[in-house]
Amino acid sequence: MSPQPGVLKAINGVPGAKGDIMKILVAGGTGFLGREIVHALLESGHSVTVGSRSWRKMGGGDIRAHWVEADVANPATLPAALAGFEVVVDAVQFPNSPVEDPKKGYTFEQVDFEGTRNLVDAARTAGVAHFIGLSGVGAADDAPYHWLRFKWQEEEHIRASGVPYTIFRPSWVYGAGDVSLNRFMGFARFLPFVPVVGNGKTRINPLYVGDLAAHVAASVTNAAAKGGLFEIGGPDILTMDEVIKTALRALHKRRILLHNPRPVMKLIAGVLQHLPGRPLTPDAVDFITMDGVADTAALREVFGLPLQTLEAGLANYLGKD
Repeated sequence: MSPQPGVLKAINGVPGAKGDIMKILVAGGTGFLGREIVHALLESGHSVTVGSRSWRKMGGGDIRAHWVEADVANPATLPAALAGFEVVVDAVQFPNSPVEDPKKGYTFEQVDFEGTRNLVDAARTAGVAHFIGLSGVGAADDAPYHWLRFKWQEEEHIRASGVPYTIFRPSWVYGAGDVSLNRFMGFARFLPFVPVVGNGKTRINPLYVGDLAAHVAASVTNAAAKGGLFEIGGPDILTMDEVIKTALRALHKRRILLHNPRPVMKLIAGVLQHLPGRPLTPDAVDFITMDGVADTAALREVFGLPLQTLEAGLANYLGKD
């Protein structure tokens, strides 16, 4: 199905011109992050194609977008998929992230690092003019967790590829369809308490998914964004307890927060990881309870776009179902 671009909107306050319209492929465009990015790019007037393993995964996506088969775990599918695109956005995540499932190939090494490596190599071969990658706050070669080290390796490969790039490092992302904050709120709808993994003191600056998408869309035509690495998070630095309490207020609910010590949860997760569907793993417990505070100084200087408070972001969707 051919896209029907709307009116090209201003980016960074500069009205769009026809020459600003880009042909963009969003790998992982059917996921939580990818769908929002696809929508933001379409609203900016671009021609957008979703790259995914199956057309069926487009269900519920924006009907203005094209689709092409592209599997980052299968490099043979990528050269033809990327041919002719000016910009590639890598929004690929494995199902049920951060719960890894090595038997299915759903790991940070195979999807985040190797998948990105395959995608950026194909982008270089295809002559793509701009590669936009999503990493994560805390990525470093000596990070304490393997997922952050693989994120660093992903970034390093992008930087060394020779393809002009922009890299975003998001903090904790929430929004309609997320599997984190919405899970907490699901408990609140049916239980007199909300279970919290750990002591609730994990520090993050929650990022509304629409704000992440807006910055990705703006980076397409912002020359100052090329070659840049930008941490991105919301304006509020909060503990996890504060995040959940804010969401409860948005739902007009009062609930007790029931904390579950991390060592105990890791023991439980050690059993749960052997159940069908791997509902939880010890590593996922560490992921859920690690701090993730983004320094947005460089981001604000280059983009100057608004970042919504948690209350404002929640008002976009929470309690409207």
